[in-house]
Amino acid sequence: MYAPIYLGNECVNQCAYCGFAEKGEGVFLSVKEALAEAEILHQKGFRHILLVSGERRDKVTMAYLKEVISALHKKFDSIGLEIFPLEEAEYRELFLAGADGLTIYQETYDRDVYKQMHGQGPKANYDFRLGAPERATRAGFYRINIGALLGLNDWRAEAAALGKHAAYLKKKFWRAQISVSFPRLQPSSSKFKPPHPVSDRDLTQMICALRIFQPTLGLVLSTRESEALRDNLIPLGLTQMSAESKTNPGGYSKKFWADEQFEVADKRSVEEVAAAIFAKDYEPVFKDWDRVFI
Repeated sequence: MYAPIYLGNECVNQCAYCGFAEKGEGVFLSVKEALAEAEILHQKGFRHILLVSGERRDKVTMAYLKEVISALHKKFDSIGLEIFPLEEAEYRELFLAGADGLTIYQETYDRDVYKQMHGQGPKANYDFRLGAPERATRAGFYRINIGALLGLNDWRAEAAALGKHAAYLKKKFWRAQISVSFPRLQPSSSKFKPPHPVSDRDLTQMICALRIFQPTLGLVLSTRESEALRDNLIPLGLTQMSAESKTNPGGYSKKFWADEQFEVADKRSVEEVAAAIFAKDYEPVFKDWDRVFI
């Protein structure tokens, strides 16, 4: 079980599908405000959190990230990052501050489609983004989560490329935990319509195929998906789920009025999600790492 904390919704990239694209003066959390959001999640029982931010390196600086991570490191057992790609030395600085996980989606493995969707901004660099999981793992990160943004391209082609990428990372970095997410395009303030819609049946087939192909691969499903679908997919191989997620900065404290990056479909409380997992004869785990064993 995990939950995201959105640090800011400003971004210099112009991704065609994102609710944060070309955001002007948006919301950006101070260190104190970010810690207040984290405290709410800590009180709900979460010990795994994911820090999320758009690409604004003038605001989401290394100093800012290290200060937030160092403070959270005292209370949370695992801190993941879902931010813009960094150099290996930068990842090492954040690892030493207390971060251990990286979530980064290639969005699409098709270079032509990638170019169409990321016309401007640093994210247009396909190869630099593709190399981020390796740079982070070399820097010390031991939880790596990759994915393709489902709906941009034919899902079968993306599933095949994603599976090969995961297999490569598992072989090269066998000490790390490699996971795959299935972010399916949902409504956002960008009003983007996915050119290759992915049905529930397609998503289920993709999850089952990756579970068969890589039996020890972590499979992650967020609150993008409905409660009924998530509950039914639990026995088919999921290993990690978010709960009670807010996809806008300040969403937990309700301090700001800001657009969500995408619409959350499963709006149940963490207690309700945990109960649903129990009902399927599985155990919701809030602490899956202890540094004494690392």
